[in-house]
Amino acid sequence: MNGGRTPERPRLEPLAPQQWPPEMREALAALEPPDPRHPRPVREGRPKARNALGTLARYPALTRAYHTFNGHVLFASTLSVRQRELLVLRVAVLRHCEYEHAQHAVLAADAGISPEEVARVADGPQAAGWSPLERAMLAAVDELIADAAVADGTWAALAEELDEHQLMDLVFTVGAYEVLAMAFRSFGVQLDDDLR
Repeated sequence: MNGGRTPERPRLEPLAPQQWPPEMREALAALEPPDPRHPRPVREGRPKARNALGTLARYPALTRAYHTFNGHVLFASTLSVRQRELLVLRVAVLRHCEYEHAQHAVLAADAGISPEEVARVADGPQAAGWSPLERAMLAAVDELIADAAVADGTWAALAEELDEHQLMDLVFTVGAYEVLAMAFRSFGVQLDDDLR
């Protein structure tokens, strides 16, 4: 990943789990939507996101609010897990967010996205090998990041295959991870050892 750099030191030092305030339990529980469509990832032997969660533990009320939103994006979205992860990876590439990219490369593998496809996300929608829908989805990310709107031609291509809930989930997924990329980079969230 190139472009702007995340600060080399945390601007907000992450709290160790034993330092988390009691309200952080509610903030973590907010990730569980009432009607999930997608399963939670396997936890055993996986990256634990301690630096991200430890940073967010500094402000449990804000974390709970964001997790309610992000819980929908992760577990109740009408998009497939593959589609979601392609969107998130493209946001991470465009926003030069190494932490977000590393975490979602793991989730992408769970969704059957090959390492070659993860690398190809950096080449964007014009790279060979994407389906027409995936190409339009990646183009939508580029347009949303650049102009805060999906262009008419891209919208028409998306609407040929996605229903209105899926179209809405696409825009909100990009927005959710745009915000998270801003937070991670601004706060100086460093890669955890288990993400390197």
